[in-house]
Amino acid sequence: MLKIRDLYVRYGGIEAVQGVSLDIRRGSIVTLVGANGAGKSSIIRSIAGLNKNISGEILLTRKEGDQPVSLIGLKPEEMVRRGISLSPEGRRILPHLTVVENLRLGAYSRTDKDGINEDIERVYALFPRLKERHWQKGGTLSGGEQQMLAVGRALMSRPDMIMLDEPSLGLAPLLVKEIFNIIRRINEDGMTVLLVEQNAFAALSVAHYAYILEVGRVV
Repeated sequence: MLKIRDLYVRYGGIEAVQGVSLDIRRGSIVTLVGANGAGKSSIIRSIAGLNKNISGEILLTRKEGDQPVSLIGLKPEEMVRRGISLSPEGRRILPHLTVVENLRLGAYSRTDKDGINEDIERVYALFPRLKERHWQKGGTLSGGEQQMLAVGRALMSRPDMIMLDEPSLGLAPLLVKEIFNIIRRINEDGMTVLLVEQNAFAALSVAHYAYILEVGRVV
């Protein structure tokens, strides 16, 4: 589904990613594991169109038999329209909007009102606590609930592939287990998942394939 070839990411004079090549197969869970500064988030942000000073190839094939399309140089909103969605590190929900308003923002590129409402109910089925708190401001949710909201918002664009950047960060062990069970369920429903995670044990417990990164390189 997604092929990355010889990717370099630079911040000023620093090369955060140095010639990384990856393959993410359709329907799989692929995880990038490594310490802080290994380049994991730089890779995922580059796929999402958030890093500009990059070189190499990022090629997407949405359907079997399609020709691969280059994603280099596309804006983040164009990535969403091509079926790639990101749940970012730090959750980045809008604290002054309610749960349901945050979810609707995830569907900003869509115009099918009935489909959007159906997908909100699907998110509520995955995360019942969000349904209980649908009226509540995002900033008043617990850390675990905010993470659920961030994942739910990313699902609202109906992506072919969802990217999750450090979904367990700052969560208690029981919530980490719950989040990773949800990742498994999302994948079982046919979603391709690219997971960036420092918790190697949790990541490897759900992933079909892992790339280990160290100082910007696959080792």
